[in-house]
Amino acid sequence: MTSSQTSKKQDLPATAWAVLGLLSFPGERTGYELKKWADSSLRFFYWSPAISQIYAELRRLEELGYAASTRSGPEEARAKRRYAITAAGRAALAGWASDTAEAGPPVLKHGLLLRIWLGHLAEPELLRAMVGGHLERTRGELAAVREAMAQADDVPQWAFPALALRWSERQHLAELELGEALLADLAELDASGTGDPAADRQGGGDAPTPG
Repeated sequence: MTSSQTSKKQDLPATAWAVLGLLSFPGERTGYELKKWADSSLRFFYWSPAISQIYAELRRLEELGYAASTRSGPEEARAKRRYAITAAGRAALAGWASDTAEAGPPVLKHGLLLRIWLGHLAEPELLRAMVGGHLERTRGELAAVREAMAQADDVPQWAFPALALRWSERQHLAELELGEALLADLAELDASGTGDPAADRQGGGDAPTPG
């Protein structure tokens, strides 16, 4: 490996490792197939890549020698490029996956909670509707997780992805429980009158921070 390749290896983002991870399962796949696989697995607990992200990372991985591609022959009506992990790529991926120091803490960016935090600027009915919409979307995501779990069931090569999906199922169930509790909290706040947006517009009081 050249010094340039070594530098790029050290700078690889987690996205590149995730795409390489998709290639670590048996078989060759097109970028489109990798996108579908990511949407039925990775998106439930990590991220949902754009197809442009996948192809950008595939180019990078090929340059490093971690992936290789072959172009389909004239027997296919539309030419396709299929990608596979190389021995060097599998060794590098195994090293990265075993390095627990790189895992880092989970990052939570909850758009709904950001709006709840600013609830003093909104009407109570709107906040409740937002939480209700979030619960509906979460139920849909839970159904999608369970569908992916059913597809992975009894497939030996997908045993560990199945564990991640099982964790995601529990996470979505917890999110539903938290959402229902949030609705109850909003109802209690509304009943007490302390969450009235008009009261906020009258001003007064310091920010709720210590010190």
